[in-house]
Amino acid sequence: MDIEIGETMEIRKLLFVTKFEDLCYDALNSLLALRNAALEHVIFLNVIEREKVAMKRGSGYLKEEEVKLKETANIRFIDWAENLFEMGMEVGAYIEVSTLIPEILKVVKRESPDLIVIGHSHKGAMKQLYAGSDVSELIRRTEVPVLVFKHMREDNIVPEKLFERPLLATNWSDTGKKMVEYIKGFKNVIGELHIMHVVKESTLKSPSAHDVQKVRKAERKRLDALCDEFESMGINARPHVYAGDPQKEIEKAAKEYQASMIILGSSDKAAILERWVGSISKNIADKSAFPCLLIPGKKNS
Repeated sequence: MDIEIGETMEIRKLLFVTKFEDLCYDALNSLLALRNAALEHVIFLNVIEREKVAMKRGSGYLKEEEVKLKETANIRFIDWAENLFEMGMEVGAYIEVSTLIPEILKVVKRESPDLIVIGHSHKGAMKQLYAGSDVSELIRRTEVPVLVFKHMREDNIVPEKLFERPLLATNWSDTGKKMVEYIKGFKNVIGELHIMHVVKESTLKSPSAHDVQKVRKAERKRLDALCDEFESMGINARPHVYAGDPQKEIEKAAKEYQASMIILGSSDKAAILERWVGSISKNIADKSAFPCLLIPGKKNS
């Protein structure tokens, strides 16, 4: 499906979900480039795991531990807020003992953010607060784009300029229209946008080299048209056609072009994520070393 450019979706309010050790002020600072677009308001959310205040049930321990954890979070948020106030930004904060996804959804309903930022835990699968299943559930239950932020301690892949070289992977779905509209909001922030489409291997099984090249050229033409649309808004864009397993090829392209993040779409279909886009976006968000911006499609009513 061809993608048409619609109205810009401005990113004015950001919901920053943190448990501090995996998503701290340096991550927030890298997002402040969005002030050059439209960002003017940041909402902090710290969801304290119930297990942290219920490990010991001695007399008075539960309440004391809850108060300690809330006050610790509050001290951090006050320090961060002071920095943002000096920049002329609005700030809000929520600190709750609750379950992650329901609490995020409550704040989303109350605050109507334009972007949700969550961290990706480096702990074992059973201990991950921001596990892949949480990402999938959040994407399934909200129409707000979600940025899964990554810190690469070993390879130092995450650059200070998060929007310098984003890689947009498209499969020409309906969600692609929303992706384009949303990315327009980054036009004063993006350095160079790389746009890729992965051709399915099944379409390249023709014994004729001419047929294979015909498929490649057709996809390249669509990508060129999309790049032209972005160029018309002042976003430098480059097209790329890959072939093979989508997840592997997207990861390969991100490394080859030193992407600063991967942008993917996801859509809701019969109460589960659409098979191709959903599974790929979930797996990449969960396993990739790169930050991942996931843009949900419209939910079924």
